[in-house]
Amino acid sequence: MKTIIFIGTNKSGSSREAVKAAEKMGYFTVVFTNREKQMEQRVEYPDVHEMIFIESKDLSKFRAEIKKLLIRGIEIEAIVSFVDSYVYMAMILCNEFCKKATYHEAIKIMENKEQTRSFLKDQSYTPNFFIIKKGESVNVDFITSQFEFPLIIKSPKSTGSKDVLFAEKMEQLQKHIVKLQEKNPNESLVIEEYIDGNQYLVEAIVYQNKVHIIAIIEQEITKNKRFIVTGYGIHAKPPYYLKVGIETVLHSIISQFGIQNGALHLELRYTKSGWKLIEINPRISGGAMNKMIQSAFGINLVRETLQLYLGNKPSLIPQYNQYVFTQYLIVSRKGMLEKVTGRARARRSPGVVEVYVKPKRGSKLSPPLSMGHRYAYVIAVGDSMGEAKKNAKTAAKEIEFHLAPAQEIEITITADQERSINTQEAEPIKQTNQEEG
Repeated sequence: MKTIIFIGTNKSGSSREAVKAAEKMGYFTVVFTNREKQMEQRVEYPDVHEMIFIESKDLSKFRAEIKKLLIRGIEIEAIVSFVDSYVYMAMILCNEFCKKATYHEAIKIMENKEQTRSFLKDQSYTPNFFIIKKGESVNVDFITSQFEFPLIIKSPKSTGSKDVLFAEKMEQLQKHIVKLQEKNPNESLVIEEYIDGNQYLVEAIVYQNKVHIIAIIEQEITKNKRFIVTGYGIHAKPPYYLKVGIETVLHSIISQFGIQNGALHLELRYTKSGWKLIEINPRISGGAMNKMIQSAFGINLVRETLQLYLGNKPSLIPQYNQYVFTQYLIVSRKGMLEKVTGRARARRSPGVVEVYVKPKRGSKLSPPLSMGHRYAYVIAVGDSMGEAKKNAKTAAKEIEFHLAPAQEIEITITADQERSINTQEAEPIKQTNQEEG
């Protein structure tokens, strides 16, 4: 049986859609998971033909399980991952067992914020930064002499807005450094300048040294205790200045890393002094991104990424061009979910192509501390970005989370949140979601 092995998958989002795409392509799908809950809920993964539990991240454990599959006569065509922290591991195993050349050394750097910043330190699009090495004593006065507030403090391996903090003054900086060092004593810390400007996410594929920009997405960010991306707008026809500037940065990055074939996404900010790179990740974004791109261009990006890693030519020509906006929903207080209302009304709203609600009754909801605390989304299309955005936001307001023990209905998009959805107010964090990735 021709087989694709996936290292990890989430219950929904891009990583799950990749498994479904592989099944539709006629492949036997095997998922290695470290989540006991997924094994318990095995029936909810019908597109996964075989699920194997591996608790450890020890490569030898994965090699042993792969060899067992080979002994059974399974033909492994590719080993991939669409989940943070497993992309590099998957590429190593793919090189060993599939004999396909992949850019795994570049992936190793991209998965670590410290290494990425250091690798690209001489490029004009790299923000000013400072590294506090593991075990080093911190001279806060030296840091503040080199940088102006506000500052960003982050763990090199943070994902989905976790362990990325914002400091507006000295006391906050000291507090955040202590907090992250206590939480991650075996890791260094990255201190960097806060970048002000509009934020864009760029999905791209590199095939035979040629860079293909799949989508340019403008992001909206809600700033509470963390910076959470709550809105994504895909440009059907990106303005010339956006496309040219992004292409310049992207070509430079591809050249620096020496990538010949691969999938990646960037997060960039457009500032008065030019483009600044916030994040780079060696995979498609999680959550609703694949469905957004399908709605905008008719391209199933996870499917074409699989084609790339199978050694085939990906089909990246748009079938059509539509403006798309996705509105994510969050809550403003903690509570136990009693019910969700308004989904049917949201689906009937003009321009809506999909409504997704993640939590089930009895789930504990809370204000967002990571991207994983986004509880629903609405994808809508329109003849312009403004129309797509209006359609998505109007439909999203129909959805209400009813939380216990409070008697009032929890409205997920409040007036304050609407005002705070401004890309110039918050520092972006790469999108990751524990359930949608």
